[in-house]
Amino acid sequence: MYSVDLYARVRRACHVERMSKRQAARVFGIDRKTVDKMLAHSVPPGYRRSRPPSRPKLDPFTGIIDRILEADRQVHRKQRHTAKRIFERLRDEHGFSGGYTIVKDYVRECRRRGREVFVPLAHDPGHAQVDFGEARAVIGGQECKIHVFAMDLPHSDACFLKAYRAETSEAFCEGHVAAFGFFGGVPRSILYDNTKLAVARILGDGTRQRTRVFSELQSHYLFEDRFGRPGKGNDKGKVEGLIGFMRRNFLVPVPRVESLEALNARLEARCRERQTARLRRHEETIAERLERDRAAFLPLPATPYDACDRCPGRVTSLSLVRYKANDYSVPVVYGHREVLIRGYVDRVVISCGAEVIARHPRSYEREDLIFDPLHYLPLLERKIGALDQAAPLRGWALPEAFATLRRLLEARMGKAGKREYVQVLRLMETFRPADVETAVRAALRFGVISADAVKHLVLCRIERRPPRLDLELYPYLPRAEVATTSPGSYMSLLSGAGL
Repeated sequence: MYSVDLYARVRRACHVERMSKRQAARVFGIDRKTVDKMLAHSVPPGYRRSRPPSRPKLDPFTGIIDRILEADRQVHRKQRHTAKRIFERLRDEHGFSGGYTIVKDYVRECRRRGREVFVPLAHDPGHAQVDFGEARAVIGGQECKIHVFAMDLPHSDACFLKAYRAETSEAFCEGHVAAFGFFGGVPRSILYDNTKLAVARILGDGTRQRTRVFSELQSHYLFEDRFGRPGKGNDKGKVEGLIGFMRRNFLVPVPRVESLEALNARLEARCRERQTARLRRHEETIAERLERDRAAFLPLPATPYDACDRCPGRVTSLSLVRYKANDYSVPVVYGHREVLIRGYVDRVVISCGAEVIARHPRSYEREDLIFDPLHYLPLLERKIGALDQAAPLRGWALPEAFATLRRLLEARMGKAGKREYVQVLRLMETFRPADVETAVRAALRFGVISADAVKHLVLCRIERRPPRLDLELYPYLPRAEVATTSPGSYMSLLSGAGL
């Protein structure tokens, strides 16, 4: 290929200095046809094919390759044919005798033509996109996977992020509630992928059948839902990009926090901090553009949605209720009864009728047992022999004063002392544990070792009055005899006779 400099010299000689083409060919040592090409083009045009290349060995097999590539669109991308695998199949199954390179070049060109091209979009104020993303964090000294709820406002690029232990329906709804409170309004529409948290089923005509929880959330806040094409994450590219941005900028290095609440406080602070940024091709900050989003939002309802998963349950003979593969205790009086379980992100609430009968921290383990020891004390008072083997009381961290009280009760009263001890523990069903502990310490100090005495001391503490214990009710106290002093006894002491 001739240089651009030669092109310029030949073109100047012919167009400016009026040199003939024949003379130019002779002077510059090139062919007459080359001079014609240089006069037609200001720079070397490069090699141009007049017709497609001939592939006599491959052309009979291009239809087979096209069918293989088309079938690959319907399978997972990690199990699609490579060019090498297509070559092997052509050779072994169809008698192809050509080389691997021409197959590879043809496959590469087919895939290049099949790549999707996108249209740049403009986003009106008041709309949002939602998705979950996964990341790693060290929480309380233990590394674990977290699921981050992300809401992005495409018009302003404002964002909200909140981490959860699991990608559940209650986390999905609670994330919406938190995001709406963060932005101060409800987007007019929200774009989702076809997550099972929102879509129970896609019907034959493409209509989405919503899940019950998502339908309740939508009815409460009145936003319009929109869904992308199945398997096409680029339909909601703004929130997909936000999740990647969050991982690279907010969670690098891997965060080390004491609790999930501390991590979420950090994420919220970073979201607010980002609103001061001015992004490329925008003259306004995110916060300034966010005002237009807020002006287009729907108003928040008077009360937030109760973001929980509701399901019925039945109490077993062990006074346990199963929820998401874990067992939670309820008071023994509700054994064998039907209950309603409400699973929140951080707690499980169990109701019987209109009454809440149990509250527990939410466990995300499997086959876990979550006990409240107070639930079993009425049964232990009747079945006192099970006290030392009662699983609900294992790991119940009580102050040392309670163990001292139990030893004294059992030393003085035997088996009945165990029942008295359980009665003391049952005071925590009604009174605060701190008040009961203070009363137990006072009982040990006064030497009144009895459940009734501890209860009296608790009531006196709450009512702020001095205790008045009737010592006749406590036969285990040591007795003191006080006699009337006579002058004779005093004189005997002076004379030393009583020594």
